Amino acid sequence: MEVAKRLEKFQKSRETINNLKDGIINLGRGFPNFDGPEFIKEAAIQAIRDGKNQYARGSGVPELNIAIADRFRKDTGLPIDPDNEVTVTNGCLEAFAATVLGLINPGDEVILFSPLYDSYEGNLAMAGAKIVSIPLQAPNFAIPIQKLKSIVSRSTRAIVINTPHNPTGKMFSLGELNAIASLCIENDVLVFADEVYHKLAFDVEHISIASLPGMFERTVTMNSLAKTFSLTGWKIGWAIAPSHLTWGLRQAHSFITFSNATPLQCAAAVALRAPESYYVELKRDYRAKRAILVEGLKAVGFKVFPPDGTFFVLADHTPFGLENDVAFCEYLLKEVGVLAIPCSVFCLNPEEGKNLVRFVFCKDDETLRVAVERMKEKLRK
Repeated sequence: MEVAKRLEKFQKSRETINNLKDGIINLGRGFPNFDGPEFIKEAAIQAIRDGKNQYARGSGVPELNIAIADRFRKDTGLPIDPDNEVTVTNGCLEAFAATVLGLINPGDEVILFSPLYDSYEGNLAMAGAKIVSIPLQAPNFAIPIQKLKSIVSRSTRAIVINTPHNPTGKMFSLGELNAIASLCIENDVLVFADEVYHKLAFDVEHISIASLPGMFERTVTMNSLAKTFSLTGWKIGWAIAPSHLTWGLRQAHSFITFSNATPLQCAAAVALRAPESYYVELKRDYRAKRAILVEGLKAVGFKVFPPDGTFFVLADHTPFGLENDVAFCEYLLKEVGVLAIPCSVFCLNPEEGKNLVRFVFCKDDETLRVAVERMKEKLRK
């Protein structure tokens, strides 16, 4: 019941976002207000015209599975079997759901780091997992390794990591990943790694935990097309895992969606073969957007925690005197015309996030500047 109430609260915030009045600047929900690259859209149109419009193979269109495996090898150095170790899903959200439903049994203990993306808790609750949450604290949101060591045991089935991290923008360091890996190997624990923002790592190198010694065989690595190519509505995601873990998640996948839109999968294969210059330009553009929002929020009067990755920024709203994050976001929406997300909705214990709000910078530069100017004009400390 407690989980259901928390998720209901988050769902209401989503409904607020989906029903915004005209003139509200949406710096809340993590989708761009600009479109993805033309070459990918043209590839989807061509696939439709070429008659690739029927059910796809359940595990994914072969050319996409190959492209995913090739991209993963370039990023991590790990050779992947595209037929037996790659599963295409309905976005990363379904990759996580299929992983949980396919590999977690009722009563299994799963460790999460809070704040966290809300679907983790919902999916684990559906599987009947025992959820253990470890809070990450501002300003650097470092993993409390000693606390993690005290919790991990033979009763732990899996640890969920998300790097770059939503909503903090934190990048898990090599030291943190090595510590997690050591604990997992010692206690025979799985890792569910959400890496949807891996190409939006600005200041710290992104490292896939699956690439560390002894970790590929116990890791499910999840990703998607959405954030890297600004195509959130396509819902093309995937899970990479050794065959013994892939088997389990595919059993769940076959009864959740079975397969994704065939022409969009064909276009996704084209996207993943984009030249390296695409990713260089992507980071350059997002660094500039990050600077606009971070410096702008500081000028407004927030205490800001600049992210090392993702397109999210957490800011401390307490200088403005509102009771908590929900009250502040309501004021910001109604009186300023800017939407942000209260951080407490990302926390299993809402008290952990009550001083923070989340903004996004996956918007065009002018929208970011206008939002900052509105806050400068109407927010009073």
